[in-house]
Amino acid sequence: MSIDRKAATAAYKERKTIAGIFVVRCTPSGEAWVGQAPNVETIQNRIWFTLRHGNHPCRSLQAAWNAHGEAGLTFGECERLEDEESAYVRNALLNERAAHWRAELKAEAI
Repeated sequence: MSIDRKAATAAYKERKTIAGIFVVRCTPSGEAWVGQAPNVETIQNRIWFTLRHGNHPCRSLQAAWNAHGEAGLTFGECERLEDEESAYVRNALLNERAAHWRAELKAEAI
């Protein structure tokens, strides 16, 4: 392995992740889904991947994708959380804020 590749791998492992709350909206139907992620910057790629392959665990979101396609759905961030030392505190805060945004947006959970 070259030194550049080792440095790139080390930098990737040391990168900061930003936990947060996100929303997926279906423009044609008006439906919304709210979720939480330990890394809000990469979650859209994961969701779109599972939707493209037809195996997203949220059946209503998968149905909206099947009916309207990628063009019918939008992804947005609701909130980014401050960096927490404790994973327990971060997860509790994610759960609390996700519940708030689901109520605020009248959305389903992802």
